[in-house]
Amino acid sequence: MTTPTTAQPDIAQKPTAAIDLPTASAPVYTTIFDTELGPILLTSDGVHLTGLYLEVSEAIDARLDRTFGVEPTPEDDLEIFRRTEEQLGEYCAGKRTRFDLPLAAKGTSFQRSVWQALTQIPYGSTAGYGELAEMLGRSGAARAVGAANGKNPISIIVPCHRVIGADGSMTGYAWGEEKKRHLLTLETPH
Repeated sequence: MTTPTTAQPDIAQKPTAAIDLPTASAPVYTTIFDTELGPILLTSDGVHLTGLYLEVSEAIDARLDRTFGVEPTPEDDLEIFRRTEEQLGEYCAGKRTRFDLPLAAKGTSFQRSVWQALTQIPYGSTAGYGELAEMLGRSGAARAVGAANGKNPISIIVPCHRVIGADGSMTGYAWGEEKKRHLLTLETPH
């Protein structure tokens, strides 16, 4: 993994999130709030955070429909949404390096193993797709890891933005290179 030369010592070996990644289940609650990255859509089963999407669009609505098969219910008052918004605010202000939220993600066993591995990339560090595949004991699976990374439903908290191309390029971020660069810059010690 690539680590900036001035990495913060308190986070070097600690995962990003308290993550168990049980399989998410219905119902699906949603809320939207504004951030410096633009509007963020959160989803929850009422207890766990099941999604964090860096855009609000018909494409995301279709993805939720395919994933959960139920109509999402807008709900702004869930405790998990309040905690997520608070912790994201602290993260964006440079005051939080790890998240402490109950998470659940719906995906295949392989996808969930990739998402779990993402949480092992420390704040302020990056890893290539090949390195992530090696972490999983699947050295020839960089492309499959990249595909699973691209389907991560819990952006930022499950830090798919920390995965870069083997040559250091900002490849493969579902929310665009500008947002990926912004998140990586935010995590770079100044």
